[in-house]
Amino acid sequence: MNLLKTVDKNIFREYDIRGVYPINLTEDVAYTVGKAFGSYIQKLQKKKCIIGHDNRISSDSLTNALIKGILETGVDVVSLGLVTTPMYYYSQIKLEIPSGIMVTASHNPKDDNGFKIAFDERGNARGKMIEEFYQFLIKGDFLDGTGTLSEYSIKKEYMTLMQNCLSFGKRKVKVVIDPGNGTTSILAKELYQKFPIEVKVINGKSDGTFPHHHPDPCVEANLKQLKETVIKEKADIGIAFDGDGDRVGIVDEKGNYIPTDQYMIIIIRDIIDKVENKTFLYDVKCSKALEDEIEALGGKGECYRTGNSYTKARVLELNLPFGGEYSGHVYFNDRFPGFDSGLYAGLRILEILSKTDKKVSKLLDGIVKYYSTPELKFPSKDDEKGNVVSKIREYCEAHQYQMITIDGVKVIFPDGFALIRASNTGPNLTARFEATTKDRLEEIENEFTNLINLYNL
Repeated sequence: MNLLKTVDKNIFREYDIRGVYPINLTEDVAYTVGKAFGSYIQKLQKKKCIIGHDNRISSDSLTNALIKGILETGVDVVSLGLVTTPMYYYSQIKLEIPSGIMVTASHNPKDDNGFKIAFDERGNARGKMIEEFYQFLIKGDFLDGTGTLSEYSIKKEYMTLMQNCLSFGKRKVKVVIDPGNGTTSILAKELYQKFPIEVKVINGKSDGTFPHHHPDPCVEANLKQLKETVIKEKADIGIAFDGDGDRVGIVDEKGNYIPTDQYMIIIIRDIIDKVENKTFLYDVKCSKALEDEIEALGGKGECYRTGNSYTKARVLELNLPFGGEYSGHVYFNDRFPGFDSGLYAGLRILEILSKTDKKVSKLLDGIVKYYSTPELKFPSKDDEKGNVVSKIREYCEAHQYQMITIDGVKVIFPDGFALIRASNTGPNLTARFEATTKDRLEEIENEFTNLINLYNL
């Protein structure tokens, strides 16, 4: 194993380390990150950490290299082995060890991998925390020592947590679940069968090559098989999970995709009279329909930047009962510990269905109608995408548009919005557009798509 003097800075992203294996993310990179991490957390008075990994083909070897580097600094490692990211989060709580690394690239393509890092009680590293760690790593001032390695299985306790946080009604709901061959495959069927529901599983074999579809449940194209199976089986609902299990995607009984912001409306309608704090968080990508619904219910919306490291920390900081973001991360902090779990998010909507005769589609009756695009991606080099967003902001300032700039540029019109931001997980610009009419949506989308194409050279 070789200790590197330089590591590609582009893999140090806004809220994790993420690259392509074995191009700019290799075992040597993992070993070097391990040496840096073990040395860094000791400066924060931490001597023990937790390591887990997803089911990607490269995760085993990267994890072994990472652990080797950490142990050589004198830090003790508790290895969880193959786990979902939410299982890793729960182990931090259960074992009272806040420092750790989850080896995963979440919903990214199969050749990607990465590290979600927590140095201490502040949660997943993000923004300046990542930048400071990179600067520490390239200095190479690492400690030497001999740490101990132990193993721990969190699976049984994690499933017990789920059972203790749910209470199903009399209706037996029929659900199709799609782990997408991702890491939730190791427990999804077993967990869901512990509840009074009828479960059919597709793509339920753990396979880090993701042979049937890309493991992102909030891209509608990835839900084709789930939609077809829901209709064929006459199921009440379909639920999909991403590669590491922290995102959820929902399909109704008609095979229609339910975007996460609409899923959040269903949840908020259910819990708003059961919680004391009636403020709910959503990210800048979410439809105004969610904001409208929260206000109509007598609650308050907290619009925040995209990124689960940010949104989760904000929910916990403000002690909000629930929050989420358009990409499928949702945080239940009412009777669950506040981290994002796709499996739990799926069970919460099943719990709601078990206590009503309504179909999923009917749970959305009465919401304000807007016409929206899905999240659109425009390839853009990592070192250029920020400049594109800056130029679009200058354009908007010159036109005196009302803007929210907490994350990219979100232009607020009286009859819609345009959002353009630099992706934090890949070399892309992301955009979403919304309006009160189809014609107005087309106008807004054309205006800003033309700007993206103009500046994104």
